[in-house]
Amino acid sequence: MGALGDGCDRREFGYMSLPVTATAFRTQDAALQRIYDAAVDKLRRNLKDFQGRRVLIEGGGYNKIWLETQPMGGVMFAGHDLAAAVNNVTLFMERQRGDGRIPGSIEDKGDRLEAQFNKFQGFCFPAEAVDLLDWIGDDRLYIESLYDTLARFDAYLWRTRDSGGSGCLESWCVTDTGEDGALRYADAPFWWTEDTPPEGFSVVPIQSMDVTWYSVSARDALADLSVRLGNGRRESWRAKADAVRGRIFEYLWDDQRGACFDRDKRGAVMPTLLHNNLRVMYGGGFSRYMADRFVTEHLLNPDEFWTPTPLPSVAANDPLFRNASGNNWSGQPEGLTYQRSIRALENYGCDHLLAPIFDKLTAAIGHGCVFTQQYDPFTGHPSSDKDGYGPTMLAALAFIARMHGVAPRRGEMLWGARGGAACEYTLTIGDNVYELRGNGDVFEGAVNGKRRFTTEAGFRVVTDTSGNVIKRIKI
Repeated sequence: MGALGDGCDRREFGYMSLPVTATAFRTQDAALQRIYDAAVDKLRRNLKDFQGRRVLIEGGGYNKIWLETQPMGGVMFAGHDLAAAVNNVTLFMERQRGDGRIPGSIEDKGDRLEAQFNKFQGFCFPAEAVDLLDWIGDDRLYIESLYDTLARFDAYLWRTRDSGGSGCLESWCVTDTGEDGALRYADAPFWWTEDTPPEGFSVVPIQSMDVTWYSVSARDALADLSVRLGNGRRESWRAKADAVRGRIFEYLWDDQRGACFDRDKRGAVMPTLLHNNLRVMYGGGFSRYMADRFVTEHLLNPDEFWTPTPLPSVAANDPLFRNASGNNWSGQPEGLTYQRSIRALENYGCDHLLAPIFDKLTAAIGHGCVFTQQYDPFTGHPSSDKDGYGPTMLAALAFIARMHGVAPRRGEMLWGARGGAACEYTLTIGDNVYELRGNGDVFEGAVNGKRRFTTEAGFRVVTDTSGNVIKRIKI
């Protein structure tokens, strides 16, 4: 069977026989129960038929599947609908172009699915596509196809997006990084369909921390897949990923300010302090030193990103910060940022920060139980009347699983016994049933009806898939 791409045979994934999955959560915390139930109900309304393939669209007025949200979102919803999770990943793989480019979005046009190549629209794809293996098992065809997809996209990035030769990859339009309304893009085009850089604009091509971590994330995933394939290329891909991480530090990191900053087309530093540093952490592009600096000096700074409702897109004291409602990445905290923050913080041992972020997010959602795209960073009020925004709902469910439930992660199971109220969380993956129950003070974890551990509240317990305890982490 040929490689993916136009003019080639396509590897499609309708053959998969998927395990049954199910998730249930009950808690005596009435407000949290209301948020969970509403999120699940509204996410089910975002399930749509795309030419015979069930997918989870972004929702909240966005009816496509986008590369920056929906592979991640589908996998986060796998405990409720595994078929949609698989389709949210594999539809992008199946529609990769012959030159290696992956579409930034896919839209059901009624008579066909249209793959759209007018932006990158983020790249929350490689890690999630590997995470899918926790749910479907080590499907050889899927692993081979994913390896091929990521290797060819990484090659495409370096073939086209280092036009200035800086060793950092470039953003050519606003939606390459999905930052609608961001003032820092100045007069940059919103879309860009060409494979040559735009000319005549004031800041683009931008030498971008985002587009550069796209390569880090792809190469880290390729290293993981190499182990599963037994192809002997793990160390080669790790070295390639580390080389890109090194270049981010050398060229985009400001050690005096403790953060990364993009550079414009002339190589001048763009001084706006961005939450995009958290995105680089999500993609694994920082060293532990860099992550610690950014978190302690900026993320936790109440004048910058630790606002009453935290994680604005631009530091609240930056000249380019705007408290603009709707869909605007110049200021207000975004549901998509909350969704990404979980992996970003866990990647660097900052698990203890998930609880306060979770509390602030649920407080904001509690204003009428509205799952909107953005919230005011100072009041927490929804900045739009559009409800049902998928990333916000999925972030809430993922935080609940981390704090009060069970979640798979690369061959391990994460059990969140934060406590505070009696609760019961059940996750089914095929033949395995994982149950966490507690009275708010003491919790028990069971696999297939057999108790595997007991823990007092305030801890995350990490086990293997059989429930054997590996470690406990204070949360």
